[in-house]
Amino acid sequence: MKNKPYPLKFTPPWEKNAGFGRKHKSCTRNHTKIIANPGIVMKVLRRKKIIMFLAYFLLVALTMLNLANYKWTKEPQQCNQPMQGVNFQSRSDIRHLYKAPQVKKRQLVYVLTTWRSGSSFFGELFNQNPDVFFLYEPMWHIWQKLYPGDAVSLQGAARDMLSSLYRCDFSVFQLYNSPGGKNITTLGLFGASINKVICSYPFCSSYRKDVVGMVDEKVCRKCPPQSLQMLEEECLKYNTIVIKGVRILDVNVLAPLMEDPSLNLKVIHLVRDPRAVANSRIKSRHGLIRENLQVVRSRDPKLRRVPFVDPSHKINKKDGSDYHSIGAMEVICEQMSRTLKTALHPPTWFKGKYMTVRYEDLVENLIKTVRNVYRFVNLSANQDIEIFAMNMTTGPNASTKPFIVSSRNATLAASAWRTVLNYQQIRQVEEYCTVSTIYFYII
Repeated sequence: MKNKPYPLKFTPPWEKNAGFGRKHKSCTRNHTKIIANPGIVMKVLRRKKIIMFLAYFLLVALTMLNLANYKWTKEPQQCNQPMQGVNFQSRSDIRHLYKAPQVKKRQLVYVLTTWRSGSSFFGELFNQNPDVFFLYEPMWHIWQKLYPGDAVSLQGAARDMLSSLYRCDFSVFQLYNSPGGKNITTLGLFGASINKVICSYPFCSSYRKDVVGMVDEKVCRKCPPQSLQMLEEECLKYNTIVIKGVRILDVNVLAPLMEDPSLNLKVIHLVRDPRAVANSRIKSRHGLIRENLQVVRSRDPKLRRVPFVDPSHKINKKDGSDYHSIGAMEVICEQMSRTLKTALHPPTWFKGKYMTVRYEDLVENLIKTVRNVYRFVNLSANQDIEIFAMNMTTGPNASTKPFIVSSRNATLAASAWRTVLNYQQIRQVEEYCTVSTIYFYII
């Protein structure tokens, strides 16, 4: 029997004595503490002392120069003469470095008017201005969402919306969005397709804000919709914000905004002969059915009124729609009379912040009126704006499309009511609008 080879087991050095509970010690280097050199520390301290001494000496020198400059520039005063202040500023005077920066307040403007008063054209005078951020009828969203609420009651919600919009906060539009609907974009705002800001750079490449000219709705509707946050950022770039609206009927509703010291709000009240307004409302009655009903709902049921037209007007559908068109004039003129009373006896918050513009004056003395309006809101009228206004009011004839801003014969349109309204209609309007008619168009 052959002897089997004895198996040799090789044990690595690092495993020696592993079975006896010994652990291999790792070789580590002992860290030594470095003791700072006292000489280096003393050098650093000496440098700090020198720097502090130089800074203190420089401060004392500047103070002495400032005092010396004050004494040298001050004129000698006699004991019996009052001291006169001397305005001076030199390089040694460092006090001007600590003046708080002056922030220029935005000029906020609200165009207070009513339907069919020429407000669409009047708003274009601001929409075309490259220095103005203009919004067209933003309170329309409130009336659509809260229909059929009456006109007077909805004024509070309209004022709250204005307070947000003047601060460039457009999230308020989401409050009047459809439940579960998509977020409102720039093209979802009422009048967006004719808004020069929304249809120009940086929102759209079709137009330029600094070029005066009407916006084609069909072209603007092809622009990509942008977020309201982007519109807020654009709003903050402007120093003048103008909002035109017909859904606030009384200027006293705006008193909290006009009194607010953080807002520099001025109101331009655009008025038109109530008989001309009634005639235009009848002409566009099919487009104002919802608005007429909401305004008529604000009528006082206790008042005794002059009978309208004839007893058979309910049978005639045309006269029935005319009834609501002219019936709304009662509420409109009643609210206008309240504004008129405030203008005749202005409170403190009203003075210097209200201006009345008659549509007839705008038509007859266009350039003068435009310049006065611009001066009131701290704007300067340029030649392009004036030429645009002239072209829009000297068209060949009156417009047949009431809700489209176009070139027309404004003088002819202003007096058209004289040959269109019948005697009973004129009598009814004058009965409703006695105060405003007498003040604006008879005196």
